[in-house]
Parts: sequence; structure tokens; C-alpha cells
Amino acid sequence: MKEYIHSHPFTLENGKILNGITINYATYGELNADASNVVWVCHALTANAEVASWWPGLVGEGCFISPEKHFIICANIIGSCYGSTGPASIDPATQQPYQQNFPQVTIRDMVQAHQLLREHLGIKKIHLLIGGSMGGYQALEWCVMEKDRIENLFLLVTSATESAWGIGIHSAQRLAIEADPTWNTAIPHAGQNGLKAARAIGILSYRNYNNFVQKQSDTDTEKTDDYRASSYINYQGQKLASRFNTHSYWLLTKAMDSHHIARGRGGNIDSVLASITQKTLVIGISSDILCPVNEQKHLATAIPNATYAEIDSDYGHDGFLIETEKITAKLRDWL
Repeated sequence: MKEYIHSHPFTLENGKILNGITINYATYGELNADASNVVWVCHALTANAEVASWWPGLVGEGCFISPEKHFIICANIIGSCYGSTGPASIDPATQQPYQQNFPQVTIRDMVQAHQLLREHLGIKKIHLLIGGSMGGYQALEWCVMEKDRIENLFLLVTSATESAWGIGIHSAQRLAIEADPTWNTAIPHAGQNGLKAARAIGILSYRNYNNFVQKQSDTDTEKTDDYRASSYINYQGQKLASRFNTHSYWLLTKAMDSHHIARGRGGNIDSVLASITQKTLVIGISSDILCPVNEQKHLATAIPNATYAEIDSDYGHDGFLIETEKITAKLRDWL
């Protein structure tokens, strides 16, 4: 993992100012002679910069996106808890972690930080920009904000604006966090039980009825408690709570809610999408209930040079992390 420290004031979209920011990032491979092999991956909600570890099969040695051919970059978003500036960082004014006092950030703020890192690395062109889910929000914004820097755009299970459905899910998750009596206290793991409940809500939106019934049904018809589905949900909640910061989770769901490609740009989504001129591949997953395929079809229709592809999968929204063989085949054919 590498670190870039931007020591100048960083102004957020809401006008608040951070007195400098730190960006943790990872790179794989080497920049070629004409600097034409840059692949930048924007990560989703609880992922991090180490893309080869959470997207095996698509990115990494021996994959289609590989360090043998490409210079791959992935940066941890601001607001997260994996080294980039966020709620767990030390507030210079108090010398204590920001926690609930960290200012609200947006997807555009995250992209602005990516742009500073791009400049620091001397990257003038990004051959392929990739984003799935919340990473796709960042990739879309980046193409609007720095359209001359991006050559090809690859979007998976994402949309031009957060839906009312997504905002509703995030609001339920934050209610779960806020119901934890330790939330907004100064203890190191404030709100951790609330985070477990929030993750449980999220997991249900990442899967779907058919997948969950198939994978988590009990065969013991005599049971009256201790069901497999319940154990799985508890396990997933504990797993996230052991590696992620509750304040970051609360903050980043707010950032997703604010995603709207046309905010401050005239309010018309289609006209903003029409300004994205990059060759674009948009992939939807048939069973996704969080970002249904109609959202990806809208992107592919409104972006002038876009191609739509759909993957049939039982894994719902999380299929974009699991169906790497199918995704690779679509990406190879298109690119």
C-alpha cells in the first residue's frame, strides 16, 4: 500500500475545508513507454485500494486486467477507513479521531481526490476506467469532470443517480446504527452492533429471494430456532464489523444518497449522460434488486457510444464481484 499526502486545503462540495488529505492507494504493473496502459479501478462501499484481493479473476496476475499488461491503480476513497482521510483520521483541531464530526462528503469529493492523485502520479490519460456499484458512481462523475482524461469507460451494476429504493435501504441502515446506544460516543468501536444490523440489511439487498432460499434454507424440518439464514446474516454482520469503521459506513451511505449526475448541471440526467463521449461498456446483472438492469439500460441508451451487456446470474448485486469469468468474456469482446 502506498500513501499520497496532499498538504494543501481540500475544499469539499459543501464548502467545508479539510486541512489537507491523505490518500492510500495501490498500483500493479508498470507504466509502458507511451503511457497508454493505465487502468484505474474505482472501488465500492466497503472495499479498499487492494483491488487484486477483492476482485480476483478480473484483476491481477493472469487475469484479463493484469500487471503483465497494464499499470493498474486503485485508490481508497476519502471518508473510508483504509488509510485515506476519513472519520477514523485524527482531527488536527482536537488531536482526536473525527468520528461523527467528520464533514459530509459526496461522490464528487471522492473523484476530486482521485484527480489529485492522478496529477501526483503524472498520469495524463486513463486508458480504461472501471467502476462497479458505488465505484460506478465515481467513474461516471470522473468522465463528466475530466472527460478528456478518460479513453474507455467500463460500468457495472450502477446508475446515474441513487434511486429512492437505494436511499430507503441506506436510511434503514443508518437507523440501525443510530439505535445502537454507543453510537456517537467516544469509545473506539462506537456503534459496532448497529453496524452489524446495517450490514445485515445490506446483505439482503445484495442477494435476492431465489439465491438466498437456495443457499440458506434448512433441511431439518423439526427446527424452531437457530436457522441457517439467521446464522449467515449474523456472520456477515460480524465479519464487516471486525474490519470496518461504523462512522465511515454511516458517512458513505450518505455520500451514495447524494449521487446525482445532473446536480448543478441543469438537472437533466440524459443531457449530462449525452456529454460522456467515451467508448463505454455497461453491464447489468439479471437478478440484481439493488441496481436493477433497467438502470444500466438507461445508461447505455443515454451515453452516445455505449454498449449494453447483461449477465444471467443468481448472485444478485454481488454478482459483479463473483461472475468474473462472464464479466471477463464481455470485457474482452468489447475492448
